[in-house]
Amino acid sequence: MTRHAIAGIPRVDRQLIAALLALFLGLAALPFFGSALIVDKLTLLTVYVTLAVMWNLLAGFAGLVSVGHQAFIGLGGYFALRLVESGVSPFPALLVGGALVLLAAWPLSWLVLRLRAAEFAVAMWVLAEAIRSMVMFDPLIQGETGRSLVALNAIDPDLRRNTLYLMGLATAGAAMALSYALLRGRLGAEARAIRDDAEAAASLGVSTMRVKRIIFLISALGCAIAGTIWLGSAITYQPRTAFGINWSVFMLFMVLVGGLGSYLGPLLGALLLFALQEIFGDFGAWYLAGVGVVAILFALYAPRGIMGLIADRTGREPLSMQARLTRQGEA
Repeated sequence: MTRHAIAGIPRVDRQLIAALLALFLGLAALPFFGSALIVDKLTLLTVYVTLAVMWNLLAGFAGLVSVGHQAFIGLGGYFALRLVESGVSPFPALLVGGALVLLAAWPLSWLVLRLRAAEFAVAMWVLAEAIRSMVMFDPLIQGETGRSLVALNAIDPDLRRNTLYLMGLATAGAAMALSYALLRGRLGAEARAIRDDAEAAASLGVSTMRVKRIIFLISALGCAIAGTIWLGSAITYQPRTAFGINWSVFMLFMVLVGGLGSYLGPLLGALLLFALQEIFGDFGAWYLAGVGVVAILFALYAPRGIMGLIADRTGREPLSMQARLTRQGEA
């Protein structure tokens, strides 16, 4: 019989991966020559990239559209703050606080993943609001007042800034590498099958709950760590901001404009959102209007996002997640 294997990575994609690795190494050296302002801004960009990659992993490949993943962003910051108050050093607390979110995401997955598309989206938003309310009842948080991560203020500003930037860069790089490795293999094929038709995928032997749970937990972890890095930059933890719906709006914008279900789409969407913030950020409400106009234009004239435009012009999608099968031989 004929056996098949996943084809190797095309040469043009290998060259693109090499370019991305070179860019990553160049950005890793930024603290040695970049200004404090640039480092701060790019730290926020790494947070955006991580959030976009995680949301695309969830919605673009598993078909799980969430408008409540800010729950994990806020929880990650809350757990990190609690750890610091317990005497844990700030930087380890940021990472461990993000990881602890899995303790909440695991039981939640058993509940929400049994819901269908619209029900899942609404349930995630309701859970995010419920968790925010519970966090506000903690005397440490002081309701809407929030709490400052004062332990970080005791660290040299340059050391704090550069460490947070490198943590953010490493997290974004790990998110992109992990998603590529997972989605180009069997898990990615199973996730796409579930996204296209969950019942048909199950009839072919795909464990739909297992696949969705793995992706759900990975996305929760990535969003939580991004949230703790953002907290490290902001210093002050306020529930309304940490659990704000604007995080989901940003994730939706970045992924849909960049290209839902593509690999590089979230990265391009994050760069576009970052650029819009830099251009319109000083115009108050006009900034949100500018983001809205861009989203509407893409919805009308480029529904497949930036990556769709690139694919139409070049005839192929760079670093496509569609694993190609090749024959190995007859037996």
